[in-house]
Amino acid sequence: MMSINRTRLEEAITRENERFTAEHPRSKQLFERAKKSLLAGVPMNWMERLVGRYPVFVEEASGSYFTDVDGHRYIDFCLGDTGAMTGHAPPPAVEAIIERVRRGTTLMLPTEDSLWVGEELSRRFGLPYWQVALTATDANRFSIRLAREITKRPYILVFNWCYHGTVDETFITLENGVARCRPLNIGPPVDPVVTTKVVEFNDLPALEKALAPGDVACVLAEPALTNIGIVLPEPGYHEALREITRRTDTLLIIDETHTICTGPGGYTRAHGLQPDILTLGKPIASGVPAAVYGFSADAAARVREISNIEQADTGGIGGTLAGNALSMAAMRATLKSVLTKEAYDQTIPLAKRFTDGVQAVIKEKGLPWHIARLGCRAEYWFCPDPPRNGGEAAAAVDEKLDYYMHLAALNRGILMTPFHNMALIAPGTRDADIDQHTRVFRESVEAIL
Repeated sequence: MMSINRTRLEEAITRENERFTAEHPRSKQLFERAKKSLLAGVPMNWMERLVGRYPVFVEEASGSYFTDVDGHRYIDFCLGDTGAMTGHAPPPAVEAIIERVRRGTTLMLPTEDSLWVGEELSRRFGLPYWQVALTATDANRFSIRLAREITKRPYILVFNWCYHGTVDETFITLENGVARCRPLNIGPPVDPVVTTKVVEFNDLPALEKALAPGDVACVLAEPALTNIGIVLPEPGYHEALREITRRTDTLLIIDETHTICTGPGGYTRAHGLQPDILTLGKPIASGVPAAVYGFSADAAARVREISNIEQADTGGIGGTLAGNALSMAAMRATLKSVLTKEAYDQTIPLAKRFTDGVQAVIKEKGLPWHIARLGCRAEYWFCPDPPRNGGEAAAAVDEKLDYYMHLAALNRGILMTPFHNMALIAPGTRDADIDQHTRVFRESVEAIL
């Protein structure tokens, strides 16, 4: 197999950084100004980690494209890391959002939109009861708290290198088979080893062993890992996961926030999963902050048994803006007219085209790489075989090569998902956009062989 020339890689990174600086003077000017008032010069510190010597500042975005303040137009395969999976500013959502803003955005009271949303979520995912939050982090956090209260058990279980937002308990990893706090976990209130068990994805014996003592309240799982590369479940894995959790009276929480790329009802509907609780955030309101968490009939009955309405506002679940009128209007419009079967019928074939294009280059150049796809999401990795779990995926990370491939694409009008080699396809993306990526991918590879 062909190897990357590390000397040529360093030279290519230098060239791409110089090109970036020359072509983005306005972004540089704004970044220097921002450093005087914003910590690290950005509204959220992870933006400082994006490729280039400073972040690109955006002027406007529509559909599958955006334009920066220097006038460069980009194909957007990042899409707000799923937050804009529906495309930027989809007209049906924009119209509903504008209309709701005119009529009031937050009231601490329900609107009729909430009924429609609850009924539609039940239809799509098969869980009868729902609650609303502002982020998937909140939905996961609230679900964990309810699971602990229902079961009176101290632990939760997650999978190595999972991602469930900024939930404290989930920042845990395995090092030489031993659980430890994830590196660079900032100021954890409690060492997650005290609250959480962690096993590798697709490792059923380890899962069985961890749940056997009967002290785990819930398993919090993505149907497929997505934040350490796409790691797909092996045949029979989900059936076994459900059987083991039921046998040990452990609640199963399925986080569909990224795997909603699989279809209108997420991986859960596409593959017939039966979670006790399901969480979903990011794209559900076309970019307006909103998230939901749903309950099976049995889980809902157990929640009602432990509910105390007199303390509902101080029980650690909720938030003044949760379920606000604007979020509900945006969710209704998105579910009704944007995040539809017709949209997936367009985006999934495009993701297949993306995968086929990248795979053809990998084969042509004899590279020890592979690409995986989940619905309208695709991601390539710098290892020959698909990882079975988060540990194997993390071991395959090549940060310098990641940086180069992202920056080379950005300099040629393509934004990939930061921190991943991932592409997410929005409605409105064209065949020509996919083929442009294939050409850029080939050129970028050829420059470092």
